[in-house]
Amino acid sequence: MSPSFATTHWTLVLAARERNSPQAHDALAALCRSYWFPLYAFIRRQGHSADEAQDLTQEFFARLLEKDFLGDVDRDKGRFRSFLLAACNHFLANERDRARAQKRGGGRHPVPLDPHDAEMRYGHEPAHTLTAEKLFARRWALALLDQVLARLREEHAGKGKAALFDALRPHLVGDADKVPYAQAAEGLRMTETAVKVAVHRLRQRYRELLREEIARTLDDPDQVDEEIRELFAALGS
Repeated sequence: MSPSFATTHWTLVLAARERNSPQAHDALAALCRSYWFPLYAFIRRQGHSADEAQDLTQEFFARLLEKDFLGDVDRDKGRFRSFLLAACNHFLANERDRARAQKRGGGRHPVPLDPHDAEMRYGHEPAHTLTAEKLFARRWALALLDQVLARLREEHAGKGKAALFDALRPHLVGDADKVPYAQAAEGLRMTETAVKVAVHRLRQRYRELLREEIARTLDDPDQVDEEIRELFAALGS
């Protein structure tokens, strides 16, 4: 396997399953913090209230991190997002006959959830046009793109170029009309040609990081192009 695909989300899952590794546990916890909202939205769309969804999301991740769901994990499952969705469905089925929200989770908060932020974000979702599964896929794609943007900004900040990234970010997220090249050039004290070159390089690096981030969620790097197509299709749904 290529070195660029050496550390995948599956690597973290299997490491957390097979040995008591604080590094693997911390990495898996960080992964959960990045991708909790797609599952929260999925649970909400199943008909649970905001409070129930928050409790259920916390409990799901608590059990995931405690390895309850990792014993039978097989890398042949392919996509990490498919594993998470299947595991969440299994969890919800088992929870239907258990105690209600006040006893669920046992006070454990493995993933810091902001209830106000969660509901504000969920409130922007289409009310009835997406199934829970399609909403999960859409939110997974958006969370992944947010991760890519965060990595790209971190790279620029490390080079002292955070202001450049912030000024040109609209050209990565479809808001280029809000910040024309001439306006960006004036604010950055660059020529318009230099700004266009910077945007080109930014987009190129964005595509590279996107492929890397998607590859981390797959067992087989040959599936990257297919996964990109599926996730962008989910964004268009």
